[in-house]
Amino acid sequence: MGADNTGEGTTEYPDSTNGFKSTMQLMTETPDGDRDSDTRIDLRVKDGTPKQLPWYYGPVYLLFWVGLFFAVVYPLFNYLPTGVKVEEESAKAGTFVAQRAESILLKIDLMGPKIAGDYVTEVLMVQFLLEEIEKVRQEMRQDLYELEVDVQRAEGAFLHWQMINMYQGIQNVVVKLSAKSSNSTSYLLVNSHYDSKPSSVGTGDAEFMVVAMLEVLRLMAISDEPFLHPIVFLFNGAEEQPFHGSHGFISQHKWAANCKALINLDSAGCGGREILFQGGPNHPWLMKHYKQSAKHPFATTMAEEVFQADLIPSDTDFRIFHNFGPVPGLDMAGCYNGFVYHTKFDRFSCVSRDALQNTGDNVLALVHSISNAEEMYDTEAHAEGHSVFFDYLGLFFVYYKESTGVALNICFSLGAIVLVCLSLWRMARVSQQTIGTYARAFGMMFLLAILGFLLALGFPLLMSVFYDAGDRTMTYFTNSWLVIGLFICPSLLGLILPLTLYLSLRPSVKIPHTYHLQIAGHAYCVFLAIICILLTVAGIRTAYLFLICIFFYVCALIINLLSRLHDRGYLWALVLGVCQILPYLYFTYLFHGFLVITIPMTSRKGMETNPDMLISLLCALGTILSMIFVAPLVNLFRRPKSMLGGLGLIMFIFCMISVSEVGFPYRPKTNVMRLHFLEVHRKFYAYDGSLSLEDSGYYFDLQDRRLEEPLRDKMNLTGFTRLDEECKREMKCGMPCFNHRWCAAVADAHWMPRTELVELPSPTVLELLNKTVLVGQFDTRVRYDFKVSGPPRMSLFVLPLDGVKILRWSFLMGMLDNPLTYKPPYHIFFGYGSDDSPVEFYFELRKDDANFEVPLFELAVAGHYMSHLNKRDAATQRLMDDLPDFAHPMEWPTSYERYIF
Repeated sequence: MGADNTGEGTTEYPDSTNGFKSTMQLMTETPDGDRDSDTRIDLRVKDGTPKQLPWYYGPVYLLFWVGLFFAVVYPLFNYLPTGVKVEEESAKAGTFVAQRAESILLKIDLMGPKIAGDYVTEVLMVQFLLEEIEKVRQEMRQDLYELEVDVQRAEGAFLHWQMINMYQGIQNVVVKLSAKSSNSTSYLLVNSHYDSKPSSVGTGDAEFMVVAMLEVLRLMAISDEPFLHPIVFLFNGAEEQPFHGSHGFISQHKWAANCKALINLDSAGCGGREILFQGGPNHPWLMKHYKQSAKHPFATTMAEEVFQADLIPSDTDFRIFHNFGPVPGLDMAGCYNGFVYHTKFDRFSCVSRDALQNTGDNVLALVHSISNAEEMYDTEAHAEGHSVFFDYLGLFFVYYKESTGVALNICFSLGAIVLVCLSLWRMARVSQQTIGTYARAFGMMFLLAILGFLLALGFPLLMSVFYDAGDRTMTYFTNSWLVIGLFICPSLLGLILPLTLYLSLRPSVKIPHTYHLQIAGHAYCVFLAIICILLTVAGIRTAYLFLICIFFYVCALIINLLSRLHDRGYLWALVLGVCQILPYLYFTYLFHGFLVITIPMTSRKGMETNPDMLISLLCALGTILSMIFVAPLVNLFRRPKSMLGGLGLIMFIFCMISVSEVGFPYRPKTNVMRLHFLEVHRKFYAYDGSLSLEDSGYYFDLQDRRLEEPLRDKMNLTGFTRLDEECKREMKCGMPCFNHRWCAAVADAHWMPRTELVELPSPTVLELLNKTVLVGQFDTRVRYDFKVSGPPRMSLFVLPLDGVKILRWSFLMGMLDNPLTYKPPYHIFFGYGSDDSPVEFYFELRKDDANFEVPLFELAVAGHYMSHLNKRDAATQRLMDDLPDFAHPMEWPTSYERYIF
């Protein structure tokens, strides 16, 4: 309680409801108890027991919440069911058998990397899948089911962000399992991919999901209970190209038009639980089936909105099925141990049998549920808007329609504001003060609540800015516990600081200290209610987080008002603390999950943004939502400023640790620095066909904010420079950027020349077949016909010169038809699988003066020799040998030839 300077006095507050009177001793003392014991606040209730606790209980109070996280949240977050063994199958009929899936996974792992276009991928892997499917056929209930198998070889093209994505000879292994008793024409599609990135075996991404699908296929085929709708299992062979396999299926396969729902399985890690991070869209019935069937739920609307805001540097086939189907569905992905994602350390040893059991249990139950869903007969009739969904500690799953969420958010927010007004009115009545006194106090507390919220956000963000300015980003990358001192403690400090300082500055004695603390909680509640309403109006479903805060605070407030603990000293704080346990557990679980997922991603977030800002923001939001009502209660104890000092000391200690070797981000094998580079052999041809430049070097697409600094003391980087000057002179900076992500960041890329020319495994050949001038009635144009052959992945870059316009070409016309969206130079990416035949294409151009005997356009061809089977030359091998052990290269030889026509 606050104190004044007028000396000691006693004020009695009658309780008009039962005649009970609380006696409050108002002393000349600040509420933190920094004065003598004879001038301390002595707030007494009927039995005379003092209610303000000694200062040394404050740290115990804070440690209680820390202990709650480690005792409850951490074990539940990492919980996995025990993997079922083959010998247990007879006793557990119909159960996913993790050991069988594990044995298949080991065989696939031993095949090595599976790059589209390689023999291992196009021949061995396809044969292996067909053999496993044949085993299922032999075991299948022939009297109940039919099984059809198709090896699709597809070719096609689609617009993918800022490039045309073309493919040919892409192979998909497709299986349709249907009950003989079914006449349904609506199919459930279950998809994952078996190809991998260069240097990566891809055990986690996504062979883990492939073997789960095989075991689910087997169990569905031997089940005694036929299902209503056929199930299509798509083992797609070119997701990493990107997305050639899924596009080839959904745009061309004979069964695609009948696929009415999707379960997409992917991974951004290796092992652990899989998260449901996208659903629908607009099909909440899918969430109903997830709720009914998923044995180990792990999902959140927040993940969906973060992912769809492109804050995560990844994508999945789900986008292709939705954009080109459109097929609604559930998008699920492994998310643990993202440090090994797309590296050579993504191996069988990272996957536990228990993790396979977790995923298998969920996928099997989902497939069984949706394949028997009545909604599948007419899915469009059940397109009823988005869903709000989340799991609680993996124990149960909650979902409701977005429209229901809007009603809940608005009603509870407005109801909370009404209850706060009622509480203020009761305080005024009990203390025999005017309502204006409490309105003014609430206004002050509301301003302090806004300030506390801003400081709780601002302090961690400020830390991220300081660390970035000092080239110390990602210090938490290996030792993630550093975020406690770097971001969580500053956020907690910001949350507590304004209220604590205010109560130390002697607020009006007309309002007791206990009421001041309650009003502070009310202010935060109203502030969160306003945020909840604004987010709801903006259509952001993550507003449910604020609804949870408001709901449990309102529950505590109702209990305190009805039980009259509201006016009995500090007993209301006990009810509030108990009611905050459940939301605290949820928010710490949720944001711990986000940190587990996003911290590994900071090593591939790119150079243009500070990854510490994302991590600090997650820490700040998690701290605010979990502690916004319990953190201010440190003012229940004497000397609360000493706790602020303790938090500051923890921050200082963690900062000192983080700038030591402990804070160096990378570790060999477990937490590597991703080093993406190409060994480039470049040739620039002039208009007359002469070779104007031929050189070689290393084109670095650096993946994290620290750039090359961790390498400088470890290896020779002579000539290592940015491409700024090259970008002024050459199309796409004269670099063979691999895909749209590489091309978007090419201006920030680096180049390191080498004296020896890169030895390419085979040539990439561009042939001009014909040049024809076409004279029309209204205009004259010129047509160029070309043929290109080379490795399984090639890119074309096209730049019309001044006064020249490309009217038509043999590629998709979407780029040319939308000049405001797609600007030159144009990027056409081409990939093949089992068909390496040359690609023929043409351009038709018009020039203002119809003079076609001058340079008209630049055309560059890049050939990417990504396979690990292609031998690297001696100079490249020396470079990789010089790399420090914490650096993991993803590299390949590349040709780049620029022509002027």
